Amino acid sequence: MRVHAKRAGVLLGGLMTPALSMADWTLNMSPGVTGTSNDIFSLHMTILWICVVIGVVVFGVMFWSIFAHRKSSGRKPANFHENTLVEILWTIIPLVILVVMAIPATATLVDMYDTSEAEVDIKVTGYQWRWKYDYVDEEFGYFSSMSTSKDEIYNRIGKNENYLLDVDNPMVVPVGAKVRLLLTANDVIHSWWVPEFGVKKDAIPGFINETWTRVDEPGIYRGQCTELCGKDHGFMPVVVKAVPQDEYDEWVAGKKEEAERERELTEKDWTMEELMERGEKTYASACASCHQEDGSGSPPAFPALQGSEMVLEDMEGHLDVVVNGVSGTAMQAFGDQLNEVDLAAVITYERNAWGNDTGDMITPKEVFEYKNQD
Repeated sequence: MRVHAKRAGVLLGGLMTPALSMADWTLNMSPGVTGTSNDIFSLHMTILWICVVIGVVVFGVMFWSIFAHRKSSGRKPANFHENTLVEILWTIIPLVILVVMAIPATATLVDMYDTSEAEVDIKVTGYQWRWKYDYVDEEFGYFSSMSTSKDEIYNRIGKNENYLLDVDNPMVVPVGAKVRLLLTANDVIHSWWVPEFGVKKDAIPGFINETWTRVDEPGIYRGQCTELCGKDHGFMPVVVKAVPQDEYDEWVAGKKEEAERERELTEKDWTMEELMERGEKTYASACASCHQEDGSGSPPAFPALQGSEMVLEDMEGHLDVVVNGVSGTAMQAFGDQLNEVDLAAVITYERNAWGNDTGDMITPKEVFEYKNQD
């Protein structure tokens, strides 16, 4: 008896554990923070209740027929074939139901694809494994990379609330403005998705896909790449920060000034220490996901930089690989992704980190001249 009581206690505990841990779990969709997401939710609920009514009627008639005409009550099976009226009805009724469902669905789809009269245009480019946001009308852009630490990923410290969903530079949009997104990719197919916006669009190399959103409430909204885009697919979050218009205007002005300062830094005389400090940050953002934090790489796809013959002995070859990539391999061309300062910094860092200690240094001016040579 005692054994049975213990078993019952274990079973009850097992049943209670998932119930407690999933207290906020729900089966249904949730409304978002945009008109589109709320239209999608309303459409979903409309179609759901139509399906519920159809299910209740069909299964109700079926179960009633089974019970009322059962053999044990003395019923005799009828013998009949065609019934023109029934056949007409079961053709017309589903057609009417489909038309009723199609009207709100079509209206929602037409609205979702209407990107006209946008107030802000943002080009979104997917890279392995980060996003680049170019503000077309404002003529500046920047990369957005995951900022979750490796210590969290490898369980050396506890995971924070937004594990794998934090970035260094979120997309910023003004509240209440129609924002058109122009999506493409630099390497493989990615997919930009923010659930609370009701927006999910593929980013395909060589193509421009359009979509739009208008955020009604200030806040920070998170999503992810939803296309299997490579080994770090799960480390490619999307974060959008919606702010009031005046705060957005102030942010844009600051970004323009920052972009201008970056252009001026190309002419600066950099020291080895300055390039190493900046190069370490650039490497962590752009290179460490493939070549590892310690430069050990993941051969054969991503060769080691630590002790590499090219890094130690061939400055020009090193520069060419970083700027132009390597055709037929996973090595991307960073010439268009990074500015001259970051290119010079990361090359200098790779040639002097992890015990490489070549003493070599390349300046932003030299990188600029290399990129613009005939």
